[in-house]
Amino acid sequence: MKNNKLVILAVSLIAIILINVASGSLYKRFDLTKDGRYTLSETTIELIEQADVPLIIDVFLEGNLPSEFRILQSETKSLIEEFQSINPLIKVNYIDPLEDEAKRDYYISELTKSGLEPYVLSSKESGKVSQELLFPWAFASYDLETTKVPLLKRNLTDGEQDQITNSVQNLEFAFADAFNTILKAKEKKIAVLKGNGQLRDIETADALTALGANYNLAEFTLDSVATNPVGTLKALSNFDLILSAKPTEPFTEEEKLVLDQYTMQGGKSIWFTESIIMEKDSLMNDNGNAVTIARDLNLNDFFFKYGVRVNQNLVKDLYSAPIPLAFGEGNNTQFQPVQWTYSPLANADTIHPISNNINLVKFDFASQIDTLKNGITKTVLLKSSTKTQLQGALQTVSLPGPGQDLDEANYNAGIQNLAVLLEGEFNSVYKNRVLPFQLPGYLSDGKPSKIIVVGDGDVIRNEVSLNRPLQLGFDRFTGRTFGNKEFLLNAVNYLLDDSGLINIRSKSIEVAFMDSERIEDEKSTWQLVNIVLPLLILGLFGFLFNRIRKRKYAR
Repeated sequence: MKNNKLVILAVSLIAIILINVASGSLYKRFDLTKDGRYTLSETTIELIEQADVPLIIDVFLEGNLPSEFRILQSETKSLIEEFQSINPLIKVNYIDPLEDEAKRDYYISELTKSGLEPYVLSSKESGKVSQELLFPWAFASYDLETTKVPLLKRNLTDGEQDQITNSVQNLEFAFADAFNTILKAKEKKIAVLKGNGQLRDIETADALTALGANYNLAEFTLDSVATNPVGTLKALSNFDLILSAKPTEPFTEEEKLVLDQYTMQGGKSIWFTESIIMEKDSLMNDNGNAVTIARDLNLNDFFFKYGVRVNQNLVKDLYSAPIPLAFGEGNNTQFQPVQWTYSPLANADTIHPISNNINLVKFDFASQIDTLKNGITKTVLLKSSTKTQLQGALQTVSLPGPGQDLDEANYNAGIQNLAVLLEGEFNSVYKNRVLPFQLPGYLSDGKPSKIIVVGDGDVIRNEVSLNRPLQLGFDRFTGRTFGNKEFLLNAVNYLLDDSGLINIRSKSIEVAFMDSERIEDEKSTWQLVNIVLPLLILGLFGFLFNRIRKRKYAR
């Protein structure tokens, strides 16, 4: 009998030892959440595994946070733990920049200079309104390279809870994008077209700076097409993407053939273009009135063959950004915001990685885009509201006066396409046509490619102040930042990275929030329940216990 007990004890000890050894060497994490929020994409995992020296993450979302931001904080920490489970070289520091009151102002100033814009949180509790600063940002540093990570995804039209939900959904993409910048060598090359009256360098400075973090950029002119078209095409073929920012001068047939054959070879392109000549400067310099003029870039057949038409009109939209105008005279002059229907605020009602979960994109004098039937897949990325009006060429545009009255009944043209993605195997613009020059190896049918056409060149244009470029999408007058830069980065990323980083944006996560208004209204009731009810239960238990005890011992 004793021997059996000793055998059982020995077997149990050996089993425990084996289980401990196995658990130490066979470590596995399981994601049991419905939305798979803790399952990282293959792209993120591949990026993290590339780190062979410490990758430092400094998170500034710390301190006494409201409940919504505590959710974002918790999700951020959980995500970083997932990163660390894959690569232990990832180190994290959680920093509260506002903890030290003596250095609070200094830290706020330094973080703001570094591009970490604080979030001003207004809260109402017990009838009192208070404001406090938060820094929903992080830094990721690797091998002398540092980049910022936005933890909060701000949106002009969303409430705080919706912003937190969008931010949680965007967290993996935000970190993966930062890791991609500091871990991965630049491989893809972008040709920034020049020579056809495109925007000045200072007007695209912020856009190109942002793109330059992940891609190699180079200016490319088509001037040499006139003397060496074959060589120009060969040089252009070394680039993965063409970017044309608001061309204003017509393209020659020779230039179009080079661009066409670049596309036939599988080259990608993104066009910020328009078909009407109209600028705000023209209005300001001509007593507030100017006439719209059709702009012919000699690209109509080019886009038509690929499946879209950029129409010679302007889209006026009641859902639009304001324009600052001066009213009054002399010392009484004041700038006031006035609704400006020529600046549509566009979004997307289709879920696509490029336009999903981005802020409103601001347009200025946008042209409507029609999609045409052919074998190419078309996705409308950005569109106007339903309250629109179309204005053609040779019509007057006037600055609004004080107290303008817009008749909503006149804005009945419906939703207008403002940005379209084309995907597929394109047919050459010059198929069954005489070529403008002899081209060895001419392709009439193309390899799979992608093109994005945006009906406004100003979407990629940043404002300039004191001869310095401002952030793309930032409106100096209102202080609002629109989604122009995010749209550009997503668009380029999609065109150059089919199945990688951009697809992380499609991840959907459900976030549960407490109802803050209900909490405020029912706070006293639940405080009373939590304090009084346990005492009542305890008193009832004591009373019953004594009664039972008396009955038991009274016998």
